[in-house]
Amino acid sequence: MEAAVAQGGSSGPASRGVVQVFNRFFQNTRKPQGFLGQMMLRGMNAGHANLAAWGFSFLTIPRGAHVLDVGCGGGANIAWMLKNAPDSVVDGLDYSAKSVAFSCRTNAAQLGKRCTIRQGDVARLPYPDSSLDYVTAFETVYFWPDLDVAFGEIWRVLKPGGVLFVCCESDDPSDTAWTDRIEGMTIHRGEDLKQHLLQIGFQTVEVRHNGKGWMCLTAIR
Repeated sequence: MEAAVAQGGSSGPASRGVVQVFNRFFQNTRKPQGFLGQMMLRGMNAGHANLAAWGFSFLTIPRGAHVLDVGCGGGANIAWMLKNAPDSVVDGLDYSAKSVAFSCRTNAAQLGKRCTIRQGDVARLPYPDSSLDYVTAFETVYFWPDLDVAFGEIWRVLKPGGVLFVCCESDDPSDTAWTDRIEGMTIHRGEDLKQHLLQIGFQTVEVRHNGKGWMCLTAIR
């Protein structure tokens, strides 16, 4: 979500036009499309790098693991895991066809070898029961319309002892700078996500924060 937000200023036609362009651009946070979506995906790969690095400091993926990155966006996190988890398989799933295409380009060298990236919905994951070791979700739970359905699907596809890892730039619902601007976006408190996951059946859930307000969550099936 790191990007400049238009502030105040003149309320004339030119100013309103700029705000409208910004708003159209930020809708691509939820589902990147067209040229603006392409720009957003480039920005995500660069702008979320520090958040991802912080999150990955709490996640150790062993050799040979099978990982799914849900809401894979521009594919930068898939690339990081492929590089840092030798012999692993790291797949990607995204609701946006533009994201899938961009992520495929980012990870072209490993497609069909250690990586499959496809369009899909977290509410209907294209994997058998108990087939994955890890599911990661960076900056995407904001846009899941039914958390319990999504978490139930993730619980289904994870092996016993498998790990769900969620990482978000904000878990403060009172921060409306983005939710007022992006349709369909909801910021969830980490503790609220934890309660959903425990009710689904996850055994151990740990929530972490840093001084910037970032949140990451690890849940063990």
